[in-house]
Amino acid sequence: MKKRAIGRLVSSCLFTLLVIYSETLTFGQTSKPQFRVLAMTEAGGIHAPFVAAAKVWLKQLADENNFTIDYIENAEPVNDAFLANYQLFIQLNYPPYMWSDTAKEAFRNYITQGKGGWVGFHHATLLGEFDGYPMWPWFSEFMGGIRYKNYIASFAKATVQVEAKNHPCMKGVPATFEVQKEEWYTYNKSPRPNVNVLATVDESSYSPDSEIKMGGDHPVVWSNEHVKARNVYVFMGHHPDLFRNNVFTTIFRNAIFWGAGK
Repeated sequence: MKKRAIGRLVSSCLFTLLVIYSETLTFGQTSKPQFRVLAMTEAGGIHAPFVAAAKVWLKQLADENNFTIDYIENAEPVNDAFLANYQLFIQLNYPPYMWSDTAKEAFRNYITQGKGGWVGFHHATLLGEFDGYPMWPWFSEFMGGIRYKNYIASFAKATVQVEAKNHPCMKGVPATFEVQKEEWYTYNKSPRPNVNVLATVDESSYSPDSEIKMGGDHPVVWSNEHVKARNVYVFMGHHPDLFRNNVFTTIFRNAIFWGAGK
């Protein structure tokens, strides 16, 4: 009798635990997300490995912090109604051309009216005439009035120096950090007069050295505070190995939650 009683007690406890576990899973699956993110990614090409690594990292971050992320590979779906579904827009290496007029207008409204936040990476400052498309003047102004000029095709390691230590995107970021391999775009001028520079690259630290330089002031992370949307541009974003760089992922994580108003 004692063995049967113990057996019934164990069975009852196991059933209770299964019910609790099941209810927990159901709650986790149906709970309302904190916010929704839209990421526009560059499809294929040389940045495909970076985008693939970003998706893996973003999925884990979203799962752990209860937000959702949807992906598009071109600007065709972008209009006012579409963007109204999202609290944050991540431009994940997608360039500032190949946008329809409708998409341009909707994005401009999203940024200037502060309808959501924006985080842009790397190719987002490929400003000029490319693939038969003219430069988008408004986007150039959004990025500080710059035009893309050149890049280090052979790549270089370099030291990045944080300037705006108290900015939310720089929380937990050391005063200096290394990026092992990047192209370090140069522009026709520094965006500094028109943006809040958060970090610069020390051109004297290039390894191997390169003649392709801005000439001293070379911002690589900045925010345009003349628009209502919380926004930050991060130049780094070519190699998937960046997701092994804890400083890079800290900046990315900070930018997501700050941009989304969290």
